[in-house]
Amino acid sequence: MERMTLGSGGVSRLSTSPPADTQFSFPKAKIEVLLLENIHSSAVEMFEAEGFNIRTISKALSEAELVQAMEAVHILGLRSKSKVTPAVLAAAPRLMAVGCFCIGTDQVDLGLTEMRGIPVFNAPFSNTRSVAELVLAEVIALSRRLGDVSASMHQGVWNKSASGCYEVRGKTLGIVGYGHIGSQLSILAEALGMNVIYWDVVPVLGLSRTVACESLEDLLSKADFVTLHVPRSDATRNMIGAPQLAAMKEGAFLINASRGTVVDLNALADALRSGHLGGAAVDVYPTEPAKNGPGFESPLRGLPNVLLTPHIGGSTVEAQHMIGREVATSLIRYVNEGTTLASVNFPTLEMPFSSGTHRILNVHRNVPGVLRDINVIFAEQSANVRTQVLGTSKEIGYLIVDVDRYHSDETKKAISDLETSIKTRILY
Repeated sequence: MERMTLGSGGVSRLSTSPPADTQFSFPKAKIEVLLLENIHSSAVEMFEAEGFNIRTISKALSEAELVQAMEAVHILGLRSKSKVTPAVLAAAPRLMAVGCFCIGTDQVDLGLTEMRGIPVFNAPFSNTRSVAELVLAEVIALSRRLGDVSASMHQGVWNKSASGCYEVRGKTLGIVGYGHIGSQLSILAEALGMNVIYWDVVPVLGLSRTVACESLEDLLSKADFVTLHVPRSDATRNMIGAPQLAAMKEGAFLINASRGTVVDLNALADALRSGHLGGAAVDVYPTEPAKNGPGFESPLRGLPNVLLTPHIGGSTVEAQHMIGREVATSLIRYVNEGTTLASVNFPTLEMPFSSGTHRILNVHRNVPGVLRDINVIFAEQSANVRTQVLGTSKEIGYLIVDVDRYHSDETKKAISDLETSIKTRILY
């Protein structure tokens, strides 16, 4: 990504946000926000405080239902089950931004939203602690076979035994993907007396006494527990298959709370049935039911010492509260300031507020000469540019410009008329 900052008039304030009495070009009361899938009330409260018009739906919507709902929507918020497809985007002429109130963004067509000038935001940090705690609980539960013992008790069977049950103190936890979740998990595991090793495709400094491994195979051969914390991508699809499972220690345990496409579940089921692995805990699946209730299928069902949970890694009250605030903050800042920090499909920009100006936002195709053409328009109209910030990705450029107020209407129209422009609006 390239970034360029130009200015002739200076910045009169250091604050990024415009003052509360700023007159926005589009009244906030007319901004339609649609929130799906029971998004936490913390987000609703933040949108209400801004004066937006909010509609909430507790369930996920099918593609057809979402197409019907999108005509007047400016801001769409969803979790993991509703899908933003080309058909949905075609039915959303007013859509300004999408908020994924979760970590993943697989449910959104990121390429098409980018080309339509629609930034997408997510919550990469807010459920970190919740996922790390779940994984740690599963490490202990697998080591003590708590799932099987509890199931037996519910069936009326008393079976007190120490056979196959161990303390986790002194055991080795191998973390694949040492990001926000993996690094926090390593601290919690060390507090229990575990030895922690990790491997990541990006060189990263380990916290405390953690030790980096030279390769994935190196980690698999050493760890008593292997836990996965990697993104969904072509590179991670089935990264744990039959060869990797065979490389794990006899009696080791596998935990996946990352993405459902990372583990070959049929190969994992074979490794469990053969007794090579001592157990597994899985929270994510290649395909997941669209709603709660019967219908979950997996080759892991019914296998001993296997903990299956319905994608609940971030499903705590605390995490959902923080996710609501994190994503709502990003969306509100985009609406109020044009800031795209934390966007997953857009150049990430923010620019301080300049008093006495109009702010123009422009999304355009990233081809040579666009910035020249825009600056020619400013020059021809004798428009005084206070501040100008440009960021580019491979496909698009995103430009924030503060110009003197008496020039903004003419310049906005001229920029909109450029062949390269995708979306242009006056913010205030």
